[in-house]
Formats: sequence, structure tokens, C-alpha cells
Amino acid sequence: MNTVKPSRINQAGALALIGLAVGGLAAGFAYAAGWFGPARLTPQNIIDAFEANAGSYPGYRKNHAKGICIVGHFESNGEASHLSRASVFAKGEVPVTGRFSIGGSNPYAPDAAVTTRSMALLFQMPGGEQWRTAMNTPPLLPVATPEAFFEQVLASRPDPATGKPDPAKLQAFFAAHPESAAFRKWAESSKPSNSFANIPYHGVNAFRLVEPDGTGHFVRWSVQPQAPFEPLGEAGKDPDFLAHDLQQRLQQGPLRWKLLLTLAEPGDPTADPTQQWPTSRRQIDAGTLVIEQAEAQADGACRDINFDPLVLPAGIEASDDPILSARSAAYAVSFNRRTREGAPVNHQGEQP
Repeated sequence: MNTVKPSRINQAGALALIGLAVGGLAAGFAYAAGWFGPARLTPQNIIDAFEANAGSYPGYRKNHAKGICIVGHFESNGEASHLSRASVFAKGEVPVTGRFSIGGSNPYAPDAAVTTRSMALLFQMPGGEQWRTAMNTPPLLPVATPEAFFEQVLASRPDPATGKPDPAKLQAFFAAHPESAAFRKWAESSKPSNSFANIPYHGVNAFRLVEPDGTGHFVRWSVQPQAPFEPLGEAGKDPDFLAHDLQQRLQQGPLRWKLLLTLAEPGDPTADPTQQWPTSRRQIDAGTLVIEQAEAQADGACRDINFDPLVLPAGIEASDDPILSARSAAYAVSFNRRTREGAPVNHQGEQP
């Protein structure tokens, strides 16, 4: 069994860190049609469990609650147009609305306390079609089934005495799920940067690109930054350094990422996001994502967008990965719940 063995001194801290990283991901993965034990596992169950873990913050997203809206466009170079009839890949530009965020349900969490960062995007195409995608800094997931994600949520519940996940429960969970070894290895070695702008974001699920004749190609996508990586350093002392840094960078000009499509080969798993494809797989640079401005999420363009990963244009189809329908279902529950709750309130019960 492939396992990661941190030193005895660092083991508890490492497991707690992994639990926080995992927790930032898992809220999105409820399964509407699955079963866990004698009770049906529903999106509501998962969202309820995450609110039990992190607390209830009315009006905020139930995961990735702390974030900032972004606006820009995508410049397609036409290099992917032979793989898909989706108009987003035809040479030209389309407007983009999106959101940067950190993982977790607490909108007041210090940025440096959360290891998972995310980029969600909505590409608005001619004719009204949209492509929505939500990407995270980890390039893979720890487990591949909705049932395992629910177990993970429970194992990540903070101990009331410490405010952190119980290392023993996390250790037991990971021991029962050896498929999580690759994710654990990534989480233990990952170094946070000092910005949203200088790190890649990964769509860990596979999708099928479809040509006009119906021929399909499975891909995973990511965006790779133009800005060079810089370590966290002293920036982490500011609890809101990510938003502050983003605004400062945008005052100097737009920020850019390359949209890369990685093509699967026969035998590559399309339904298991715990497994990365070999680095030798062909990649296509499909164009450049350009972010031009940022706005507070309270009244920004992203506020009322549900970044459902199954909102897809003709020419992009979901794969057989069950996590995709799970994410879609949970995002809907989170969106409906926060909409019903009304405008967000801060921890003192006042309007922010």
C-alpha cells in the first residue's frame, strides 16, 4: 500500500493540515442518488454536515465562502477548435465573469489559514450559451466516491477542545482509503504562494470535447499563470492579503493565465479524480484568460452566479465521473439556501 509517513513529531500537525485542505474541497461533493449506511445521502446532508463543522453564516456560500469577484475575457487562439465545436474555442474573444476564493465555510477566516484556493469562471458565448467551471489548486482529489467524501467530512469535524480536526480520526480515515495517498503527498509538500495571481488552478474532473462529426476526446483542463510563483512570506500576516494583493496587481494591469487542455489516451481513468494522468500526455494551449478587474463579492458580478460544472455549451460534455453530478447537486443546494437566507450578515448579526 502506498502511504505517506510523516515523522512522529510532525504527524499530528500534518494530518490536521491535510484535514483542512480536504475540508476546503469536500463541501462540493454531495451525491443526490447515493446511499451511505441506512440513510440516503443527499446534497442537503452534506451541506448540513459542513455547516455543523464550520458554523452557519447566513447568506454566504456554504463552501468557499470567502472570495472576490473578477471580470475579464478569454482570448482563444483557435488551437482547440479542431477538438470541439464549442464556440469558446473558435479564434476570438468572449467575456468572462468569475471568482477567486479560499476553501471553507467561514467568510472571516484568515487567508493564510486555508490551503485550498479556487478559481471559478463563467464564459459567456454568442447566442446565450455558457461554460461554467470551478477549479482548485490541488491537481487531484483524495477519494473518488461521494460516500467516501461524506466519511471525510465527518472525519474532518473539528474537535471542540482544539478547534481542529482530530488527528486520530483523520489517520483512521486515510488508513481506510489508501487511494488518498497521492493527494496526501501533494498536501504535505504544497507551498502556498503570496497571491491568487501566481498559482495554477486545476479542473480535476474529466470532460469530453466533441467535434462537429461527433468524435470525442476526453480532457482535463487547467490554467497556468503568467506571474511567477512567490512564497507566502510576511504577506500572510494580513488576514485579507489575497484580496489586497489582487487589487494592487490589477492597478498595474491585467493578469493572465494560459488555458491548457490535457488529452487522455486509451486507458487513462476518466471517472477517478484521485489519479493524475501521466505528464507525457499531449497538451494544447487553447488561449489566454485575461482578468482585468476585481470587485467585492457583496455586490460584484459573481454574487448571484452558481458555478455549476455541468453548465456546458454544445461541444463539451460531462464524463462518467460521478463527482460531477454530485458537485452540481450540492452547488444547487448551497445556492438555494443562501438565496433563501437573504443578504449576508456578519458574525455580530449586522449587515456587512
